Order: sequence, then structure tokens, then C-alpha cells
Amino acid sequence: MRKNLLFAYSLAIIAFLYLPIAVLILYSFNDSRINATWSGFTLKWYTSLFENDRVLDALTNSLIIAVVTTVVTTILAAFLSLALHRYKFRFKQAFNGLIYLPILIPDILMGLSLLVMFSQLYMPLGKLTIIIAHITFSLSFAVVIITARLAGMGQELEEAAQDLGASSFNTFRYITLPIISPGLIAAALMTFTMSLDDFVISFFVAGPDSTTLPLYIYGMVKRGVSPELNALSTIMILVIVVLIVLAESLAFKGTGNKTTQE
Repeated sequence: MRKNLLFAYSLAIIAFLYLPIAVLILYSFNDSRINATWSGFTLKWYTSLFENDRVLDALTNSLIIAVVTTVVTTILAAFLSLALHRYKFRFKQAFNGLIYLPILIPDILMGLSLLVMFSQLYMPLGKLTIIIAHITFSLSFAVVIITARLAGMGQELEEAAQDLGASSFNTFRYITLPIISPGLIAAALMTFTMSLDDFVISFFVAGPDSTTLPLYIYGMVKRGVSPELNALSTIMILVIVVLIVLAESLAFKGTGNKTTQE
């Protein structure tokens, strides 16, 4: 009896979380512009969506920002994770706390603080300020993923390579980098997803010519929910789900084999 109640409770929670998303996806194929009634299956809203120049501009801005953010964040997170993994120094625990702090800070506070900083530096709001903001909040998540990969690696292979005469660069190139590459890719995918999906922080630091897809969707919602909005949201949901699944699978790649061998 208790098992059946727990199963029913789990199904109710899953339905509460994902049923609205399923309805949104369903009505993106509705032939009627009114979401309250189903008039038949169609793909015309997806066609009209990609014929909208404003949507394409917002998509281009989002992709440019996400790609630059991903490249810079992954590189910074890789070197930062290696430093934290290899070296011991004073106030290391406090430094770790500062790195992970952006994960705990609410997005609205981070967005407001970044806006104040940019205004104090007299930086015009635009793509550059969004990229800096996205790097700021995504760096912590990337460091967590890469550090977890390094923690499972140990230092035995690096020490053995150096004992055999390998230089520090060759040790990193042929030993460290191949081992942590799944973590790097997972961190990059997670960073890209978070940058593409961010709204709150981008809302504070975006300029008039740097509208991203989430900001454009917010503007569409204020004018009423349309089938094009359903189609756009469906595409974003599918892309984000695929990227998160890839990131999670790569982050834990090889851990099963290592456990089995042990």
C-alpha cells in the first residue's frame, strides 16, 4: 500500500512539473491561433517563426553570446580547476567559497550588482556586458563539473609520466587533457545551455541592440501568447534538454568502468 501511494505521489509530481510543458508543445502544432481550442495539426507556426527577422536577430545574438561565453568560461574554468586540484595555498577554502558563491546568489541580485558595476565603469550595455555577466555566473558551474572530473583522476598517472621524463606540457597534453576532456565538454555544454537560457541577468545588462531569445520571448508574452511563441519555446526546450543530457552523460563518462575495475 505504501509503495503504491509513493508511486502515485511521484506520478503526480511529474505531471505537475511536465504537463504544462507538454501542453505548450502540443499547442505549438495547433492550426488555430487561439490556444483554447484544437483545430488540427499544422507546422505553419514553425515556418512563420523562421521567416520572422526579429526572431532570427534575437537567435543570432543568443548564439554569438553563448558561443563566446562557452569558449572563455571553459578555458578559465579548466585552468582554475587545475590550480585548485594541484596546489595548496593559504585561504584555499575561502577562495573555493568565493568561487561557488555565484551559485547561491539569486539571479536578480547578481544582475542588479552587475548593472551597478557596469554603470560605475561607464560601460555601454550590449553584447559585451551580457557576455561578461554570463561568464560571471556560469564559471562556478563549469568549475564544479571539471573539478569533479579531476577529483576522480588522481595524480598517479601524471607523476608516472613525469618520472618517465615527460615535460609538464607533454604530461598535460597526453595524460591530463584526454582524461578530463569529457568534463571539459560537459562544462562547455552546460555553460552554453545556461547562457542560451538566461533571462533575469540578461534583462539587467542587455542593451537596445542586444536582445536575446529569452528577452524576445518575454516581449512576446506581454503582447499575448501566440502559436509562434509556443513553437519558439518548444524549440528552446528541445535544444536545452538535449544539451543537458549530453552534459550529464559526458560528466560521468568512464566512472562506471572505473568503479567496475576497482
